[in-house]
Amino acid sequence: MTPSRPYLVRALHEWILDNDCIPYVMVDASMPGVAVPDDFVKEGRIVLNISPSAVHGLVIEDAGLSFTARFGGVPMSIYVPAMAIMGIYTKENGEAMFFGNEPGIPGPEDTPPPPGPKPAETKKPASDSSRKNSGRPSLRVVK
Repeated sequence: MTPSRPYLVRALHEWILDNDCIPYVMVDASMPGVAVPDDFVKEGRIVLNISPSAVHGLVIEDAGLSFTARFGGVPMSIYVPAMAIMGIYTKENGEAMFFGNEPGIPGPEDTPPPPGPKPAETKKPASDSSRKNSGRPSLRVVK
């Protein structure tokens, strides 16, 4: 089967716009084929506003998304391969979808971390480390 990421990005983009919100995509700028302005990349990532008022000629295809936009007043052509799209979200209400692994497209956790200092390791709380792994997925609230 083909990867679902481009389909989900298209659908969520439309849904966000239908709800009068602004769609943003988070992009792994270190992935091959990504064409974004380097000056706006932070920690190997860039967040792009893909609303109709911010971009021209937005095309979301199975291979990726492309458009032209102004960055610092300078027009640029942007291209983001589907595998580099880490998520799509709206700041207005926090609705978001971030992508993990799927066949044919590596997820964000498969990419090497950006160069720079590594974060300090943290110990898990005793309650987490004492739990036995039952092999079943679990959810927890993260604030």
